[in-house]
Amino acid sequence: MKRLKINIAGIVQGVGFRPFVFNLANHFELSGFILNNAAGVELEVEGRTASLEAFVKALTTQAPPLAVLSEVKITPAAVGGDSLFVIRNSDSTAAKTALVSPDVATCADCQRELKDSTDRRSGYPFINCTNCGPRYSIIKDIPYDRPFTTMAVFPMCPSCQHEYDNPADRRFHAQPNACQQCGPSYQLLDNTGKPVERQDIFAKTKKLVKEGCIVAVKGIGGYHLACDARNEQAVTKLRARKTREDKPFAVMGGSIEAIHRLCFISPVEEIMLGGIVRPIVLLAKKPDYNLADNVAPNNPWLGAMLPYAPIHWLLLDEPEVWVMTSGNTSDEPIVYDDNDAMVQLSSIADYFLVHDRQIYRRVDDSVMRVVAEKQYMLRRSRGLVPSPISLAYQMPQVLAAGGELKNTFCLTRDKQAFMSAHIGDLENLATYNSYVDSIKHFQKLFTINPVAVAYDLHPEYLSTKYALTLDLPKVGVQHHHAHIAAVMAEHGLTEKVIGVAFDGTGYGLDGALWGGEFIVADLKSFVRAGHLRYLRLPGGTKAIKEPWRLALWLLYEIYGKGLAGIDIPFVRSLPGTWKLVADAAAKGLNAPLASGAGRLFDAAAALLNIRNQINYEGQAAVELELAAAGQRGSVLPYDIIKASPYQLDFKPTFGELIRQLQQGTSPAELAASFHITLAAATVNIISLISQDTGIRKVALSGGVWQNITLLNETLKLLQRSGYDCYLHRQVPSNDGGLALGQAVIAASIIGN
Repeated sequence: MKRLKINIAGIVQGVGFRPFVFNLANHFELSGFILNNAAGVELEVEGRTASLEAFVKALTTQAPPLAVLSEVKITPAAVGGDSLFVIRNSDSTAAKTALVSPDVATCADCQRELKDSTDRRSGYPFINCTNCGPRYSIIKDIPYDRPFTTMAVFPMCPSCQHEYDNPADRRFHAQPNACQQCGPSYQLLDNTGKPVERQDIFAKTKKLVKEGCIVAVKGIGGYHLACDARNEQAVTKLRARKTREDKPFAVMGGSIEAIHRLCFISPVEEIMLGGIVRPIVLLAKKPDYNLADNVAPNNPWLGAMLPYAPIHWLLLDEPEVWVMTSGNTSDEPIVYDDNDAMVQLSSIADYFLVHDRQIYRRVDDSVMRVVAEKQYMLRRSRGLVPSPISLAYQMPQVLAAGGELKNTFCLTRDKQAFMSAHIGDLENLATYNSYVDSIKHFQKLFTINPVAVAYDLHPEYLSTKYALTLDLPKVGVQHHHAHIAAVMAEHGLTEKVIGVAFDGTGYGLDGALWGGEFIVADLKSFVRAGHLRYLRLPGGTKAIKEPWRLALWLLYEIYGKGLAGIDIPFVRSLPGTWKLVADAAAKGLNAPLASGAGRLFDAAAALLNIRNQINYEGQAAVELELAAAGQRGSVLPYDIIKASPYQLDFKPTFGELIRQLQQGTSPAELAASFHITLAAATVNIISLISQDTGIRKVALSGGVWQNITLLNETLKLLQRSGYDCYLHRQVPSNDGGLALGQAVIAASIIGN
């Protein structure tokens, strides 16, 4: 007879792990106990040696699907003579290092019960079990037990309590367990907060959507604004009320078949759509795509997802497709508080479908696409947060404040990086408040007390200003170094790489706005080995929203005031004030220098008369890529100034674009040529730096690499030349991944 003490860290709370161990111990006729503690779970098992060995093996090979065992420590213990194996009450006195499970999509068993008219939870919109349901969004503290969740106010009825106490039941110790008799419930309200229908509210909601109404639906991590995706008038109404003129909406299909009818879906994409995360996945539209044109206007891609909460299964029939966009006004974070929802969304939604289970943490939908047959992250949020990113190196406890746009922050400990859910653009007060509150919540949840804070060098970023208020050692991290370090952290790289960081703007060491950067970097330092030639931004930030200003400056550099004689649509469309704008820029008045690749895309889109003003971030670049779809294109002239650092000059490229426009080449073909030229020029600079340094590893990061046309063309050329290329897979290439890079750089600099 022997006894073992086993401590397990990882995602082992709220995923059915204790019931699994209980049944496993009984199967092998072992006695002892298991309990949740603040580090994970602790158990002791006693029995014959052969049974203990079989138990330990099964513990890791047969664990529940949602469990992640990151550390297992086994030590001998004194034989206690127990006769039974029991689940003990949780121990909340230890240091809190347990991992918290993300919110998980409804499992197949719960879906079956939901649709089974004979089941006692038939049609119940909060059905869940140990294998699925809300987790992070309802957890106030750990250990993960009902009193520490927003389900604490719903005492279980005898039937639910019996399931909860029965080790043979799928809901054994399922903390959100509930039913119609004892759990949360939905109400349908009009936009003044008055109840509309008390019987069969889901049928009524479906009818309202079919009639063209907009309904604010409270779900797992916040509110969605829903309408019929085939009703052009309803979508137009939603766009007008939400002040979202052109940016594509995401949709939810009632089944995978419904999405198949609209889009091409590869095997990898289908796995992503149907997995436990249930992200929005960007898919290529089919020729017979039949949603309203204004769901994703002039766009060959559709962001689609499948139901992930029971309420979605109850609302969407198999063939139906609804717009399901984040419940917020333009630039605000997703609404999750009921009072805020009535204030902020009542001017958008006609009706509200609300429930009385508090959402403790807002969590927006995750967004992904497939690149090179693998997941490529665009937004890391619901279904993934707060699971840590595993690192190859030991980390001190660091807070990385992130950027200004698409903000996330990062906290580290041991070999783990805890990235926050998508927070958004910090210039909005509600978003900033959510940012500060979320940092405090993460620190409390995971008992992380940072020894340093990392921040972006841009003095006006609110994340930087917040970091500088903290009473901690501070590490300033250059924006593009952080981008490349984030890729390195994902892949466990420590040696030097050639990093290509392409984005709109990031604060440079010379005070200029960088964004077309070639750097030789490790996790501690970097050298700027090359960059796109600086352009002026006429009118400063105005130039970002009015790309015609960028194209004007490039033409002014080439032709001076003689550009007035160039007979192309862009020049003919210039406002009468263009000479004043150009003269002011030439004198450096409100015309900062920028090397951003994103700005180059804006200039090309304007020059080709594709987009002169934008309504959302990156619109000009998006539409330039869309124009290039299906076109062949060719490499146009460009210059490399062989200085130190190398400079990539696209003035010859723009001159050639004008020449070919005048000869009648279509803007679409020239859009393709622009992408091909940038890819070729990028690999050319990489080759020069590789010759100088001997480095063959290349890391790509920055928001511009979300342009799949550019990315695929660049990857093809790099692979053909034999380079090892590293992309983001777990965090976004945009500023949503910045904090991970800041964290690992800070850790390296402070000596760990």
